[in-house]
Amino acid sequence: MMQINRKGAGSLPQLRTEPSHPGAALPEALWRTDQIRRAEVELAGAAGISLHDLMERAGSALFDHARRYWPEARHWWIFTGPGNNGGDGFVLARLALAAGLSVRLIAARDPSALKGEAHSAAAFVAAGGEVERFADDHSSQAGTSPGPDLVIDALLGSGTHRPLSPAMTEIVAAINALPAPVLAVDLPSGLDGDTGQVLGAVVQATRTLCLVGLKQGLLTGQGPSWCGELDLHPLGLALADWQAPAARRIDYPGLAPLLTPRPRSAHKGHHGRVLLVGGNQGMGGAILLAAMACLRSGAGLVRLCQHPANPAASLTQPELMGLPASALLSAASGEACHPLAPAWESVRVLGPGLGRDEWARPLFEAALCRDLPLVLDADGLNWLAQGPRHQDNWVLTPHPAEAARLLGCSVAEVEADRFAAVVSLQARYGGVVLLKGAGTLIADGQHIWLCHEGNPGMAGGGMGDLLSGIIAALLAQGLGARDAACLGAVIHGEAADLAAAEGERGMLASDLLPWIRLLANPDTPDRLRRRWQNS
Repeated sequence: MMQINRKGAGSLPQLRTEPSHPGAALPEALWRTDQIRRAEVELAGAAGISLHDLMERAGSALFDHARRYWPEARHWWIFTGPGNNGGDGFVLARLALAAGLSVRLIAARDPSALKGEAHSAAAFVAAGGEVERFADDHSSQAGTSPGPDLVIDALLGSGTHRPLSPAMTEIVAAINALPAPVLAVDLPSGLDGDTGQVLGAVVQATRTLCLVGLKQGLLTGQGPSWCGELDLHPLGLALADWQAPAARRIDYPGLAPLLTPRPRSAHKGHHGRVLLVGGNQGMGGAILLAAMACLRSGAGLVRLCQHPANPAASLTQPELMGLPASALLSAASGEACHPLAPAWESVRVLGPGLGRDEWARPLFEAALCRDLPLVLDADGLNWLAQGPRHQDNWVLTPHPAEAARLLGCSVAEVEADRFAAVVSLQARYGGVVLLKGAGTLIADGQHIWLCHEGNPGMAGGGMGDLLSGIIAALLAQGLGARDAACLGAVIHGEAADLAAAEGERGMLASDLLPWIRLLANPDTPDRLRRRWQNS
């Protein structure tokens, strides 16, 4: 399902391995840029590959990639900078010349000042190529030469982590102004490969060919908006045999096997009981969405504790039961179960639509008093930020603004390094933390996972409430917190991708509910699945 090209601009990129072929495995490992630099030296050296040979491999991979996706392009403009990315660009330019293409190479640095890439630059010149220096009035330098039908961004490598200089910013602006597709070498220039942060200015790529290993910043933060379609070429280096990656990419096909078939003798008591607490006056929709997602994800029994002024949930969804807030408060005061259902729930959800008034405060404290698996979201997180505590029994699901309140920083600081933010959240509060956003991150204190599902249509009210309900249902059915958070994230994102087939704009949270049920049943026979999807 992940390979259906149904996502619009700004959506998470589609991954392919190079050379692409049907059934090629998508890479899960995500790396920091310093890991890639060390791997290139250590693995290439162990294999007897010189760094010059590695640059030749990179240039050849880029040339093949450009010809595969733009076979009609005859006029290539290649922008090169200092370092290995520039060297890759010079190799690519030499190969394009040999193929009879029109090549214009525009360098950010005087060729006489080149270092590691000097050999590749000299080989390009020896093959008949010319190197131009970029100037601020570069448009006037074009003369009578034809404009590009393909632009190659080989300006900056993955080691760039500081804001671009004014001169480099000018070049980036010139690239973005050209009316031609852009192939970025390794990552778009101006994007931090570790964090996905834009370093002042960034090249808008049509495609990015990532080299050696996937850089984690390409898949979260601002990365997905700038890299276009994302592909990988390992250049013959096997990182899987080298060391543990910085994070791992997850998607629905990879985690669906966690949803094993149910025994034929199963009954509702086998699949858990979930109590959802929230739904303040006028905010009953949030907890209702969470509860419906919980039902559709397979929880055996679901009960709501919400404000008495809200309509009974059973009027909308007859399978939902209610619980008066007074019963939960009474039970909490004696650390005993409430009288309406002795030892009833096995999982709690706290926060959807809870609010921040005096009705909500005691309910928040009451819902935290039991040592049960707990999903904390929305205003549950806002109350937690006011009285921080560390617990190992919960899954926290903040969006960036909630994460900023929990960490006592700004949203911009959270988004500047989402990996650091999710690690800090988990260290401070414990349990499993799921940081929502483009490239959702999950941390359990030992590992980080990145959800590669979802689309911009999810930027609407109620989507996070669905996620809370899905995770709670998976916990109720016996999954551990880590697996429930990861699987819940990919079900949520993939359901949104399926719902977005009818358009991202205007997609509602409730539109995901039929797809959530479908994805919670990966063993559904294909015959029934097709009927389900077409109904």
